[in-house]
Amino acid sequence: MSKEIKVGLLALVAIAALIFGFNFLRGSNILSSDRTFYATYPDVDGLNVGAAVILNGIKVGQVKKMELMPEKGNAVQAALALEKGIVLGDSTVASLGGSLLGSKTITLTLGRNSKVFDGGEELKTVSAAGIAGLATALQARALPVLTSLDSTLRHVNGIINKDAETNIQGTLLSARNSTEALQKLIIDNQANINQITRNLAQMSSALNKTTSKLDRIAVNFSELSDSLKQAPVGPALRRLDATMAEAQTTVASLNRALNDQKGSMGKLINDTLLYNNLNATAASSNALITDFKANPKRYVHFSVFGGGKADKTKTEVETTTTKPNGSKTESEVKTTVK
Repeated sequence: MSKEIKVGLLALVAIAALIFGFNFLRGSNILSSDRTFYATYPDVDGLNVGAAVILNGIKVGQVKKMELMPEKGNAVQAALALEKGIVLGDSTVASLGGSLLGSKTITLTLGRNSKVFDGGEELKTVSAAGIAGLATALQARALPVLTSLDSTLRHVNGIINKDAETNIQGTLLSARNSTEALQKLIIDNQANINQITRNLAQMSSALNKTTSKLDRIAVNFSELSDSLKQAPVGPALRRLDATMAEAQTTVASLNRALNDQKGSMGKLINDTLLYNNLNATAASSNALITDFKANPKRYVHFSVFGGGKADKTKTEVETTTTKPNGSKTESEVKTTVK
């Protein structure tokens, strides 16, 4: 294939794509299988190509083309491209309408058809009233409302007499005075307010620091709880319980031994004989010490030369034995020669 043929084919494809894109942007699809119907209006009032065709609130097509018809008094014929499944007939009415913003649509109204259209037929048309007609209708509806509102305002003015106006003015004046007094109070206490604000800031900072410390304390308590949980507390408590039981048994045995007057411990605590003997022994020891201090020569004899004649002195010592019941018997006299 030569370059010239390739260039020609490329040009044809570009032209076809341009035509298709232009029609697509205008709202018409060349490859679509939609059927075309026509509707003629004396004035389309801003209807554009690509405007929606509505049936029961759903878009079922669009305006494909519009053409001015001089032979019919410059009426405008609109070509409507509708979906293939839409059934239209001789009772179908295409109403031209729109919103207050200026966008126009064509609304289809279906009825009982005596003849079903296949496509290309002229539909019955109805032109909706323009903005002027809508304004007139709104004005007609608004006049009674305005009249009622005017009457209500006259009644309100009759209720609000001079006294009411005076009271309202007094209330407004009191509110103004209160506002001024409040403003003056704020100005006079501005320093205190600033101090309170600083105190609140310091308190907030201290609370933040305290919060961090509390977090650390909580972490420490958590670690302590984990440590206590892992520690062998149960065996230690059981050993402590056994030790306490043994201590109680020992104390009970000691108490029984102390209260038993037949045993050694009981006799030692409850019998007075040991006390009397110890008291008598202490008294004898005191008497012996006193006599030893008074007459030491009776008990200790010193000889320098080891053999001189010394006076022999007889010393008699009387020994008395005290029985456990406290009675004194068996007096014995010993004579010592010195």
